[in-house]
Amino acid sequence: MQIDIAAVETTAGVELTGSPLRARGWLHRLDAGLGHLVEIPAALLVLAEIGVLLGGVVSRYVFRAPLVWSDELASILFLWLAMLGAVVAFRRAEHMRMTAFVAMSGPRLRAFLETVALVAGLIFVALLLEPAFEFASEETFVQTPALELNNAWRAAALPVGLGLMLIVAVIRLLETADWKLTAGALALGAGLAAGLVALQPWLRDLGNLNLLLFFVLGVGALVFSGVPIAFAFGLSTFAYITLTTHAPAMVVVGRMD
Repeated sequence: MQIDIAAVETTAGVELTGSPLRARGWLHRLDAGLGHLVEIPAALLVLAEIGVLLGGVVSRYVFRAPLVWSDELASILFLWLAMLGAVVAFRRAEHMRMTAFVAMSGPRLRAFLETVALVAGLIFVALLLEPAFEFASEETFVQTPALELNNAWRAAALPVGLGLMLIVAVIRLLETADWKLTAGALALGAGLAAGLVALQPWLRDLGNLNLLLFFVLGVGALVFSGVPIAFAFGLSTFAYITLTTHAPAMVVVGRMD
């Protein structure tokens, strides 16, 4: 049997330059650029945090002349470091999670649960993005006592970090080869959200039983399905506050701060 080498090479060239592969290459470059955009400032913030804290300790206990602004600056830097660090961990899929049940699943179910974990993170950051911007805008009326800076410079770390995580989640979903899994995970998330909203009047009548429903059953189901623990608690807290209380969603962002 003879093989037409030229035809094979031509076909391979078409496949390698086809739109799906070009799209993935573009996404890969975007992801790599985003990684540098986040990881380099995060590393610089670690060095700055060490310098500020060390300077504060030395000035206080060695020279007996405390830097009154060191703790304030350290807290500002730490919030930015925490949010950028969360973006780095999200991009590398390194947020703490329990994968015992995921690992015991079959290949198809495991792939679906991995997609669900990604979609859960996307839903969480998408839900908090608007309250985070609202929280940061509210902080424009606050001035830090020592540095006399507008506190929005500190609070802006929250919407920036959440926005970057949202971009990362979208990139990861676009890179997913199996769109059926992505559509199924998104449909599952939307269905659960719609069901909880429909049950809101009933949930408010449950009183303290909601704590068991959201923080035992809800968190447990999310954690055992492989959703990162931080997002599992975050989603349950957001659902509890918005569906069973009259507190604004901005409360969740305030607790993160």
